[in-house]
Order: sequence, then C-alpha cells, then structure tokens
Amino acid sequence: MSAGKRVVGVDVGGTFTDLFILDEADHAVSIVKVPSTRGEEAVGFMNGIGRAGSGEAGSADRIGTIIHGTTVGTNALLERKAARTGLITTRGFADVLEMRRRDRPQTWGLRGEYLPPIPRNLRKEVDERVLADGTLHTEVALDQVDACVRALLDEGCEAVCVFFINSYANPANEAAAVARVRQAWPNACVTASVEVLPEIREFERVSTASLNAALQPVVGGYLHRLEGDLRERGFDGQLMIVQSNGGVMSRQTACELPVRTALSGPAAGVIACAAIAQAAGYSDVITGDIGGTSFDVSLVAGGRVALAEQTSIAFGMVVRAPMIQIETIGAGGGSIASVDASGMLQVGPESAGSRPGPACYGRGNSYPTVTDANVLLGRIAAQRPLGGGLLGSLDVALARTAIRTHVAEPLGLDVLAAAEAILTVANAKMAGALRLVSIEKGHDPRAFAYMPFGGGGGLHVCAMMRETGVATGIVPRYPGVTSALGCVMADLRHDAVRTVNQPLQEADFGRLQDIAEDFHRRCEAHLASSGVAIASIREELFLDMLYQGQTHTVMVPVARARLDADAVKAAFETAYRAEFGRLLPGIPIRIMNLRYALVGVRPKFDLRLLAPSAGGAAVPVGVQAVYVDGRWMDVPRYARLELPVGSTIRGPAVFEQPDTTVWLEPGFTAATDEYGNLILRPD
Repeated sequence: MSAGKRVVGVDVGGTFTDLFILDEADHAVSIVKVPSTRGEEAVGFMNGIGRAGSGEAGSADRIGTIIHGTTVGTNALLERKAARTGLITTRGFADVLEMRRRDRPQTWGLRGEYLPPIPRNLRKEVDERVLADGTLHTEVALDQVDACVRALLDEGCEAVCVFFINSYANPANEAAAVARVRQAWPNACVTASVEVLPEIREFERVSTASLNAALQPVVGGYLHRLEGDLRERGFDGQLMIVQSNGGVMSRQTACELPVRTALSGPAAGVIACAAIAQAAGYSDVITGDIGGTSFDVSLVAGGRVALAEQTSIAFGMVVRAPMIQIETIGAGGGSIASVDASGMLQVGPESAGSRPGPACYGRGNSYPTVTDANVLLGRIAAQRPLGGGLLGSLDVALARTAIRTHVAEPLGLDVLAAAEAILTVANAKMAGALRLVSIEKGHDPRAFAYMPFGGGGGLHVCAMMRETGVATGIVPRYPGVTSALGCVMADLRHDAVRTVNQPLQEADFGRLQDIAEDFHRRCEAHLASSGVAIASIREELFLDMLYQGQTHTVMVPVARARLDADAVKAAFETAYRAEFGRLLPGIPIRIMNLRYALVGVRPKFDLRLLAPSAGGAAVPVGVQAVYVDGRWMDVPRYARLELPVGSTIRGPAVFEQPDTTVWLEPGFTAATDEYGNLILRPD
C-alpha cells in the first residue's frame, strides 16, 4: 500500500453506517457515523466514504483498502427477498430441502409453517446416481439437464443450484451437469453444491448451496454496484468483505460464495473485542452487541473466538460453514415492550427497528421500546441522543405516553416504575443469553470479563455484571463502531473441507497429508491474489471426529507434522473430554471430515492509538437527572472521550460520546486504561 493511504472498515447497521479509519502514514484514527439508507445500503456507505475521503466531497482517492462487514445477504434471507432460484437434483431427492432433519419450528402443537428457500415447482429432477462409496452407478442425463435449464428460465429464475446425491464422494456427474448449465445460463449465478460444500450430509449441503445460489444475484449485484461507485469517486484500492468466520475475502470471492457473508457484521465485532481484551490483559471475555433489534453474544476463551461448524439463519435455513459462534435473542434498543393476555410483561422479540424506531423518535411508532425506557429514566439525554446529533432531539413525552398506555396502565404501575420494569425484563433476557454461551457450555461467567459494544451496550453493562456475577466490565473506546474497527483488524482467511468417513484405525494418513497439501496450495493462491499486505501466514487443521454410532461430531485441532493414529486419537480424547466431560472407552472412533484454513495475518496497529491524548481532566461537564431505585438523582455527566488515562470515577455517573452512552450504576467504579477502555468493577 502506498504512503498516505488509509484503511477503512465499514459496518452497515439498521440505523447508522459506521466507519473506522486508520491512516497508516501518521497512525491517526478517526470514526465517521452517517445514517443508513435501508434498501439502498450502498447510498449510506458512499455518504460515509465521502466524509472519510481526502476532504473533497465524495473523494475516495486517499483510501487504499476498504473492508466491509455486510448484512445484505442475511437481511435478504430473513425478509425473503433473495433471488428467484431453481434447483436441479437427482431423481427422487427434490424434497430433501423441505424435509430438513425432521425438525419443526415449534416443538409442541399440531401445526407449523415452513417455506423452503426454493419452492417445489422450481425443484427439478434428472436421472443420475452416484453411490455412497463414490461408485458411478448411472451417468447424468445431460438432455434432461438442458430441459431443466429451459424450464427454470421460463419460470423467471435468476439463479440455479445443482445438487446431486453423494457428489461429495464422486463429483463427476455434478461437474458434468454444472458445465452444461453454465453454457446455457445467461449469467454467472450457477452454484454447484460440491464446490460450496464437498461434505457428507445431504440436507446441510443442499441447504448451504441453495442459499448461496439465492444470494448470488443479491450480494453480487450489491457489491458490483458498490465497487463501481467507489471507482467513480477515485478509489483504486482493494475492496474486501468480512466472512462469518471472522476473516476477510476478496470482493470476487464474496460474489461467488455470498453465503459466507451471513452474520459477518457481528463477527467483525467479536474479532475486535477479542483483540482489545487481549491487549488489556483479559484473554477470557464474553462479548455482547446490543443493536436496535437484537442482542448478539459470543464467548472468547484463551484469546480464541469459538467457531461453529454450522448455524441457522432462520428455521430451516442452515448454513454449514465455519462461523463465529454467536447467540442472538430479540432484545435490542428497539425491542417492543407489551403486556400479554396473561398479564405478563414481555420485551421483544418484536422490534420497532430503525424505521419507524422507538416512540421517542417521533416517526409514527406508538409502542414503547427499551430505548424509550432509557430516555424516560434519564439515562439517555433526550437533547443529546446517540449519533452525534444525526437523530436530532428525542421526544420524552412520546416515550412517556407509549409506556403509560401499553405497560403502566395494564399493569397498574406508575409510569416510571413501568419503565424500570421494562429494563428489568430486558436485562434478565440478555443475562440469560450470557449464561447460554458460558454456563451451558461449561464455563463459569465469573471467570470472564464482559465487553459490551453496539450503540446500547454501555447502557446495560452494570446490569449484566450484576445479573451474572461477572467481576470486570470492559467498555471499548468506541463501542458503537466496534464492528467497523473489527473490519480493519480482521485477517484474510480461506477455508476448505473434504469428507473422509473412515474408522480411525483404517485411516490413510498419507492421503490426509496429500489433501491438506492440496488445500494449502489452493488457499495460498487465494491469499496471493488478494492484493493486500500480509505480515505472516498461519494454517489451521481440524478433523471432525465422533464415536461410531454418534451423529454429531467434535472439531479436533491437529498439526500436519503429527498426523498419525496415536496423535489424532490423543487429540480427539482431549477435545471430547473438554466438550462432554468424559470418554466412551471401547467404542471405535471415526474421522468424518478434514477441515483446513489458511490465515493471512494482516499488519496490526497499536491499540494504544485509541487512547486519549494527554491533557484531559476527569471533571464533569454537567449534571443529568436520572431515575434510580425509585427516586430522581442529579448524576455527574462526563465527556467520555476526554477522560485521561488513569482517571477513576465512582458511580453513579453518565459517560457520553457520539456513538454511545455508558450508564455507571451506584456501587460501581470505572477507570480509563492505557488503551482508552473503561474498566468497570463493583465496589
């Protein structure tokens, strides 16, 4: 990268588009926050890039690299706005996508509704068959493939997925069919299941491949328009996209494999939190991202983020690809509070979102939200809302009316008590999510620090510490733009997988070495073509293993230098005991899949750059009336970004900054460390 160029991380949220800008020449950092434009995400993105440019309106010529965490694909799936997609599959297997794993949306009840991403009339069958051992039983009927292509085009399909049973064991038939489809399909939106996921388990493979096909026109079109707009503004650098596993990939790879961008925004935030916590001396941390609609929780143990083999974007929409483990519940700033038919107070999962937003926004929503409760209780100053003035002032009267009408009167409470009740219920739900990723996974949350981020994270940090017994809270320097910061910090990463499906004692470890070497060459070529600076390269090798007769596997880390039966067995027993607390002696062990990842470690900047400059003073800039424990209190208000390193403040106190507000409850103390973090501890 040439001197003077900037690296820009961009995270597009429902309310704001956040940019974190690192100038590699003078090591300066800055943040930009602009309103998001829902449905036209590229507009808000470009408005932010214009402000991050060289000072000329709309200029991007001083930017060397842009790393973008996007939820365009996730939103398209959740809102059922993906492209019209067809499926070509083996005769007799058209319903695999709809049958799933014999699960259902609700455990109890006689009825349920599920709409598969590809309707049945767009799922076409052809004659072909590969057996489970890879034997070619019936060659694919290419004339039938041609007829399917014509039928799907006549139905108005923009994309197509080819999925043949057992193609992971022998891809010959699927490869021949895909080549034929690509000759006739009018665009590049053709997905082969074996190219996306060459792995055993037919439902997971067809689900992942179908979602990838449905997202290719949506994500590919968005990124193509985005790059075109950037080039028009003088940008001649690299546009990189954050993956769900916390790594980044090129724009071209993201267009080919858009399914890997699902949940990439929250993943970037977890990457940033892990790095910030590690630098501050905390290798074990639970992260909590409070946005407008959801609360996203993840756990970092020993400085390493937890990866899941697969996740569900929504019921029946399974993506099998390495993803950072993130648990999501419907409890954000826009979550709606209501009283149900039994007289119980509920918060979420329904949300006012960013449009129309909480009642206090004055955009037509009359239902109370978590943000309305915080505004009414004085924790958010109505005349100084988040976003550095981008939202304008908030209307306390509208918040009061909404809470009185929908919560206070139905419950027979005072309106302020009702607002406190809303926060109590919301905090209990969020604390439950923290326990889900810690206690239910065998971790004691009291041994972890808690790091909130997102626009609402700082308002609830003390409550989360009280509810879970966590002794240390870490509020990063810029909580509201942590995901954008994570984009700048993320490394390049490319993953590959191959099904092995052999007993451990019969495994051909020479073949496994050859597969790993082939993966290394392919992933290394991807890294070399990225065009961005790489400081070092790290490889990761895992085996999916299980006891014979089991269904679910355990990811076992292994080293290529010690890929033999004894070393692999010892590694499996260590991983299995850590996961389940015991072993099952006497039962044969199987190797199901080999997973490989090559990580291109990007140059890191010193996080001390985020610390405040010398000369500040820990003095209040005003007083704010806050309703606490049944009474109003005059609470000192601090400009958080002006607090010098080493300053210590006892609660109650309010810390304000453009991207968030931090509420320090009575009985807690906050200190500013050398990285600009607020370290919170109970007295």
